[in-house]
Amino acid sequence: MKPAFSVIFLTTLIGAGQGLFLALFTAESYAAFGLLSPQPTSFYALGSACALLFLAGGLVASFFHLGRPERAWRAAAQWRTSWLSREVIVLPAFMGTVFLYGAAHGLGVNPALARLPSGAPINLTAVLGAAGTLLAFALYVCTGMVYACLRFLREWHTPLTVINYILLGGASGFAFAALFSAWALPGLTRFYAGWALAIAFIAMVGRVAALVRNARLKPKSTLQSALGIKHPRIVQKAQGAMGGSFNTREFFHGQPDALLSMVKWFFLAFAFIVPMALLSVATVSEAPAPSLTAAFIIQFAGLLAERWFFFAQASHPQNLYYQSVA
Repeated sequence: MKPAFSVIFLTTLIGAGQGLFLALFTAESYAAFGLLSPQPTSFYALGSACALLFLAGGLVASFFHLGRPERAWRAAAQWRTSWLSREVIVLPAFMGTVFLYGAAHGLGVNPALARLPSGAPINLTAVLGAAGTLLAFALYVCTGMVYACLRFLREWHTPLTVINYILLGGASGFAFAALFSAWALPGLTRFYAGWALAIAFIAMVGRVAALVRNARLKPKSTLQSALGIKHPRIVQKAQGAMGGSFNTREFFHGQPDALLSMVKWFFLAFAFIVPMALLSVATVSEAPAPSLTAAFIIQFAGLLAERWFFFAQASHPQNLYYQSVA
């Protein structure tokens, strides 16, 4: 398939925003159960603002993929059957919840809404955080299922697609949380760096598993079966048109196999190996900010390459016909 940079930025930016929010609520949950010392409310307010910036950046990027942006609202009309429509609905709902979560912390509006049998209070931010967590995972599932539900694109049609969207977004979100805490609240830096390191490792396992699976795929159709001709050698000599067409522009990336191989090794190194090494350094360093800054920037560059490869690797069945052009 032909990678669209608007969708590449959409999925990576909102994934990081979701992961950052999950990181914030993870720390608050730890503090609520006494596993971490309570953190200033300003930390959660500023962190939520950063998450909203990631999400808004992804939302803006999505408009560049629309032929008629003024009709974007219609994308939500098919929510009963379309994962894209569900994503369009869940994203603003999640953004609204993140805003309320950050505003409640920033304004100090955090009343106890109920109490557990132990007497521990259930505060407003805990309810908003739990709702935001559910929406964050729902958004990951919707985004991943936009591609995983396509049976004819076998490279995508696997549970690993959804799993990897969750893990890659979580890894980048927790990596940014570690960087953010290094500047705003150093006491949480090692906590977040450790989480980011663990999630990045699991994400690497999941992504490599997808690469191994896709490398073993064998085409279900051939030119012979498509045409009903049993001759062992069929070669396309022309595309049947004087110029290009939608089929030749949108269903193939037009790059040589050598470039795909290069991008694959690039994202494996930059999305996983190098950031994990830098995160490891940050967990033992007295001044972790430089390592964490490099880790997030390098990882995000690697994730952009990973998402380009994700789209480019998928082979549309129609390319069996347009093999000369492809």
